[in-house]
Amino acid sequence: MKTKQWFLLMCLALCSLLALAAPVRADSRLIILCYHEVGQPDARSDDPFAVDARSLVRQMEWMRGQGYQFVSVEDVLADRAGKKPLPDKAVLLTFDDGYRSVYTQVYPVLRSFHAPALIALVGSWLEAADGEQVRYGDGLVPRSTFLSWAQIREMQASGLVEVASHSYAEHFGQLANPQGNSEPALTSLAWKAGSYETPEAYQARIRADLLRNSTLLKARLGRAPRVMVWPYGSYTRETAAIAGELGMPLTMSLDEGINTRQTPLAGLRRLLLDANMSLADLAWQFQQLETWPDGIRPEPSRIMHVDLDYIYDPDPARQEANLGRLLERVKAMGASTVYLQAFANPEGDGVARSLYFPNRHLPMRADLFNRAAWQLRTRVGVRVYAWMPLLAFDLPRDNPLRQQRVLALGRQGLPEQQGYIRLTPYSAEARQTIREIYQDLARSVQFDGLLFHDDATLSDVEDVSGPAMTANRAMGLPDSLPALRQDEAALQRWNDSKIKLLDDFTLELAQVVRTWQPTLKTARNLYAGVVMNPATESWFAQSYVTALQHYDRVAIMAMPYMENAAQPRQWLRQLFDKVKAVPGALDRTVFELQARDWRSGKPIPTREMAEVVEELHTLGARHIAYYPDDLFQDQPRLADFKAAFSMRSHPEQ
Repeated sequence: MKTKQWFLLMCLALCSLLALAAPVRADSRLIILCYHEVGQPDARSDDPFAVDARSLVRQMEWMRGQGYQFVSVEDVLADRAGKKPLPDKAVLLTFDDGYRSVYTQVYPVLRSFHAPALIALVGSWLEAADGEQVRYGDGLVPRSTFLSWAQIREMQASGLVEVASHSYAEHFGQLANPQGNSEPALTSLAWKAGSYETPEAYQARIRADLLRNSTLLKARLGRAPRVMVWPYGSYTRETAAIAGELGMPLTMSLDEGINTRQTPLAGLRRLLLDANMSLADLAWQFQQLETWPDGIRPEPSRIMHVDLDYIYDPDPARQEANLGRLLERVKAMGASTVYLQAFANPEGDGVARSLYFPNRHLPMRADLFNRAAWQLRTRVGVRVYAWMPLLAFDLPRDNPLRQQRVLALGRQGLPEQQGYIRLTPYSAEARQTIREIYQDLARSVQFDGLLFHDDATLSDVEDVSGPAMTANRAMGLPDSLPALRQDEAALQRWNDSKIKLLDDFTLELAQVVRTWQPTLKTARNLYAGVVMNPATESWFAQSYVTALQHYDRVAIMAMPYMENAAQPRQWLRQLFDKVKAVPGALDRTVFELQARDWRSGKPIPTREMAEVVEELHTLGARHIAYYPDDLFQDQPRLADFKAAFSMRSHPEQ
């Protein structure tokens, strides 16, 4: 009997040791919900984000009935530390702004469900004296709208409620460009007295505010916050780093998707609930979050490729009128995305000699990108990609780096300029200049993605500049094109190295921009030739296969007239078949159509464009774009094209 008991004890001990040693599950997934005001049951409110208390109870009952389990910030940290995995179907409840209803309406519900929650508090609102008015949004509200310190302490003492910072006094929209746009104060450079706040002043402002709120909350509640909840969900990696330095390693946005172990703690995603969220809507949202790997349903896109050169006018009033016409046209066209020109190119040669945003290296033609991108995102509701050259920057004459250009081996055997004017990517100084241009772009305004221009190419006789040949020697390659051509293996290595160089530099620039645009997506223009015939990769130093691996979207210039195709429709069908033959390529490939025949200078007939869009849609293309859009000539004709192009024309997608 003793032997049997000893054996059972040993088995139990072994099982306990194995449980302790077992790896933490890799499939931990967390849904974070964002609530704001919670009104009395069936109470009417003008606040579009106010949820009434009865709806909150029904939502929580539905979640519990579906097997979802409410977790705390401590549970999230324990999971990430490998101490205790989150339960299946984990949900964290958060309540922003510190409304008094969190105590009167929400707290009793939390106790009833034994559900933890996080509340995000704005210090300056709470520090106002009783009877004072508090600046909230565009107006003033009584101090009594928000929690009292006693109420906060009571909820915190219960162990159910944790307090997060929501800034001390940065929960507002500030003037962020000369045209008067109000943008989130935590992520925009303030426009004051005719100039922008410097990056150094901006960093100091953010650090001082976050420190002040953490100090206040610790003094009032006995604990400093360990979570920063970004006002309007707007943040940068720069602000997240500051929060981390101040003891808040968890920060929360309103980015789409579910949280996995790959989601940085400094950028946790939340689902925003509003007054119109029915149980059916909530169930659909949860289904999307649970169905897709990152919780985001892949969506098709219809993309307008827009030249700001059409919008620019030296008369600010006419320029503003032009922008208004663009907004109306984009909305009417039913686009989901705009590739928006951030550089000026009135010459039409694809080279940036001036830019549409403040920067350190090139003249600013007009401070227009900020205004246009913000208006398109907030008024029209489209995603905006900043369309930028990779190398095609023609620096001012007094800049010595302007001569560090891509050179080709000419017919006379001498280096010469061919094609686009481009800074050579083999020059460390030129690359640093381009990095700084992209840094200045990223600071200018929030946008959704980058489209790298079709100048990201090196021909089969480029680059033979001094820095390029120095790089060849460092790789053990011949430092002249004739010598390379005599060694097939060396020539192939050279071609491969150029493809990798351009890919790596675009990806590096994307990371630079992500310092200020953390959720940035990437797209890259490629010539159709590299899809139709991979043997031509060396002509352009572009690879369709590697591009699919590196970028969220690959924008193929599906432009048969530019390619001198004898039968344009047949050529387009062949291009589609080539794309379709690559597994998964349709999900990442944009078919970018031409709206103008640049050889003849004539527009492509709108009917022809519409037929091509319909055919591509029928074949299974998911992403379709066109370039250029000419709002003044109505090309393509809105009335005839929108039915084929608009996302609203294909609701089944």
